[in-house]
Amino acid sequence: MQDSYQHQGQRRQLVKVLREKGIRNERVLEAIGRVPRHFFLEKAFADWAYQDKPFPIGCEQTISQPYTVAFQSTLLEVNKRDKVLEIGTGSGYQAAVLALLGGRVFTIERHRPLHLKAKKMLQLLGLKGVRCYHRDGYKGLPEMAPFHRIIVTAGAPEVPQALKEQLTIGGMLVIPVGDKDQRMLRIIRRGKTEWETEDHGDFRFVPFLPGTA
Repeated sequence: MQDSYQHQGQRRQLVKVLREKGIRNERVLEAIGRVPRHFFLEKAFADWAYQDKPFPIGCEQTISQPYTVAFQSTLLEVNKRDKVLEIGTGSGYQAAVLALLGGRVFTIERHRPLHLKAKKMLQLLGLKGVRCYHRDGYKGLPEMAPFHRIIVTAGAPEVPQALKEQLTIGGMLVIPVGDKDQRMLRIIRRGKTEWETEDHGDFRFVPFLPGTA
């Protein structure tokens, strides 16, 4: 696959659009400016890859719109070498952004075809800091816990306790919660049994489902 000057120019324009929409984190914008989003889309949608829109990726899943990726990544405040758990690999695009932010990324996908495709693409891009798992996201990844950061990229009816428990003290979980529409929550672990919750507004995601498919 080719990342042409035209694609790079389209990414610069996308970064400009995200900045106009209120994204201010320069590290996040730089990462989005580096990831070739068209690599993560079906060929039928590749020409529209740098529009700020979601697109289908198979298995009734979507690649999130870049604004949502940027918004969640900004809330997550990833520091270099942070252990980051992503629930919902999807296309692998969000994982690539997190890796470029310096995170050591552990990403879980319940759909095996998406898991295999994303794993291959992330390897092709040389993103060695990403480990992919075909697992049930509701259970997290207890054998690799605790994590400094956890991000969920599907709409959860409630916050899974297992994910909260897998945070370090001071760690953050970013998760959209709700049925048809979701509220973007940032949950900060303040102690062994203490969590603080912030509400960051309305979003809409595909459902967060238990089990594997």
